[in-house]
Amino acid sequence: MKYAVLIGDGMADYPIEKLGGKTILQAARTPAMDYIAAHGNTGLAKTIPDGLPAGSDVANMSILGYDPAVYYSGRAPLEAASMGVALAPDDVAFRCNLVTIEQGRIKDYSAGHISSEEAEILIETLDTELSNEELRFYPGISYRHLLVARNNLGAETECTPPHDITGKKIEEYLPEGKDGDFFSDMIKKSMIILELHPVNLKRIEEGKNPANSIWVWGQGYAPKFTPFQELYGKAGAVISAVDLLKGIGIYAGLDVIEVPGATGYLDTNYEGKANAAIEVLKTRDLVFVHVEAPDEAGHEGSIDKKLRAVEDFDSRIVAPILKHAKASEEPFTILVLPDHPTPISLKTHVPDPIPFAVYRTDKKDSDGAETFDEESVKKGSFGLVKASELVGILVKAK
Repeated sequence: MKYAVLIGDGMADYPIEKLGGKTILQAARTPAMDYIAAHGNTGLAKTIPDGLPAGSDVANMSILGYDPAVYYSGRAPLEAASMGVALAPDDVAFRCNLVTIEQGRIKDYSAGHISSEEAEILIETLDTELSNEELRFYPGISYRHLLVARNNLGAETECTPPHDITGKKIEEYLPEGKDGDFFSDMIKKSMIILELHPVNLKRIEEGKNPANSIWVWGQGYAPKFTPFQELYGKAGAVISAVDLLKGIGIYAGLDVIEVPGATGYLDTNYEGKANAAIEVLKTRDLVFVHVEAPDEAGHEGSIDKKLRAVEDFDSRIVAPILKHAKASEEPFTILVLPDHPTPISLKTHVPDPIPFAVYRTDKKDSDGAETFDEESVKKGSFGLVKASELVGILVKAK
């Protein structure tokens, strides 16, 4: 049996008045996901355990079969692993966003989805100006970067994700608690350094949002994972544009497959990801394919972009993998799901259970769901399950 787990980050949503009371999944054209739901088994999965933040780190850790209540230590350490940054036991890794601040408010949590090339120049400037024996900046992809603090600095600081406070005054959400003043001061120093940086002056000239500040959040220590193969007896791989998913894969002992042109946005290389997944399954048992675009559109509050992202995920990821599975002589199991809802109305994550559908090529089964969406799957035979148990259920199913 081969297994493909296809994750459309943030696809789930709430009913939207402009769509006639439909959710994005209900309004979007998604024939491949609808086929999987109609010819398979469906349900709802709780990806965010009670008491943990509704982030992609927690949610995707659950989907990959790791209970966040046991394994979660923070988002940034996972991204550090993907970036090749080794953490000492007393190192605290922070996600370091490049953001746009205007009139004291976060205007854009992604600085206009700044290019990795531009961002690297800015992060290197910050590293030159602000790093010391306790701090070091590392460039990542687009607006997503890393700050490592040594000697437990910031471990107990309270931080807020920037995508949760778009349009709000930053003074009300600067880091608080132990070492909060230190990191708040660092954010303010970054504004002075970045405001007149040539990269930003050029972006303003071109009508783009400048990356005129950093924002730190998602900190934690390096976690310890039990290898995926030891837990589930399967060799697997992860395909994603974002360091978070790659980092989970690295800690889990999964292979991380790099796909040229994978951006984490609407312009990502969908075909490259789908082809890579099909190739992976020639030599491994399982592949996780993650697409970030629906989540980004949700954070932007764009109905049109989210509809496009979901439809692209369906037609350019799910459809070709489904076609390959149906044509294969070897039986396939396909699991399709979002990691969490990112409602257009809120522009941030919520911990609500997410819809999922499972299709097996060797099993003719259906539980009454006709389409893949938040309402239809409530009829499903799985009911409500703990997401971290889903992989185990699938690989043990007869």
